[in-house]
Amino acid sequence: MILDALMLAGGVPIAEDPLYLYTHGQPKSMVEVAGKPMIQWVLDAVAGSKIVGKVVISGLGPQAQLGCGKEIHYLGDQGGLLENVKAGLAYMRRLRPGATHALILSSDIPTITPEMVEWRAELALKARADVDYAVVERSVMEARFPASKRTYIKLRDAEVCGADFNALRIDLPVNEGFWRKAIAARKSPLKQAALLGYDTLFLIATRRITLARAESLVSKRLGLNGKLHISPYAEIAMDVDKPHQLEILRQDLARRGSPLQ
Repeated sequence: MILDALMLAGGVPIAEDPLYLYTHGQPKSMVEVAGKPMIQWVLDAVAGSKIVGKVVISGLGPQAQLGCGKEIHYLGDQGGLLENVKAGLAYMRRLRPGATHALILSSDIPTITPEMVEWRAELALKARADVDYAVVERSVMEARFPASKRTYIKLRDAEVCGADFNALRIDLPVNEGFWRKAIAARKSPLKQAALLGYDTLFLIATRRITLARAESLVSKRLGLNGKLHISPYAEIAMDVDKPHQLEILRQDLARRGSPLQ
């Protein structure tokens, strides 16, 4: 069984964004990393997966001239993250009628490998959840990228950050109001928790909730079948939000050498 992948590649840093010095008005996904566009590293990893079928890139047009061992479909930037997700999922429903689930990943996690893609896809196929989400424990992230400075949420049994490689049911109903607020608060776990209710915020703020309980509570509050996975791979959560993270990944991939095929 295969899963198609939606790759989110929109987003152009504005002049006030520190990453503008690297992108100069171009999409972040196309910034150079170790000799090629950042998104190309992600595509190279996806190309090595036996489970991934087609790739829909939401946020770029064919002028990007990217390569992949998979069939690529381009959708221009729709003007926002939620809009790019909605357009991408709608396109995927037309592209493969009858498909129920899809992988969804960002274009700024260039250190992932085919092994990691296959691991993530296998979990998604097994879970077949409405929302299938992965997290990385702080100890794992800081062992692999000690200077990454990620944002973590502290729970009773773990301290984790969110991954940028997940899965969704393709026909998932979209509560636009909620998801817009959640996206706006995506860099603040406590603000996101408050959207689910102040009792949830209290449980997280006081570290009285476990990962398993968080999975159950979020699923119930959203009325969805949610699944949470702990990733052994820091790379699926090591994205580029700030210049120092870009430099970390440039150095890491320069040491890796030739692109993965």
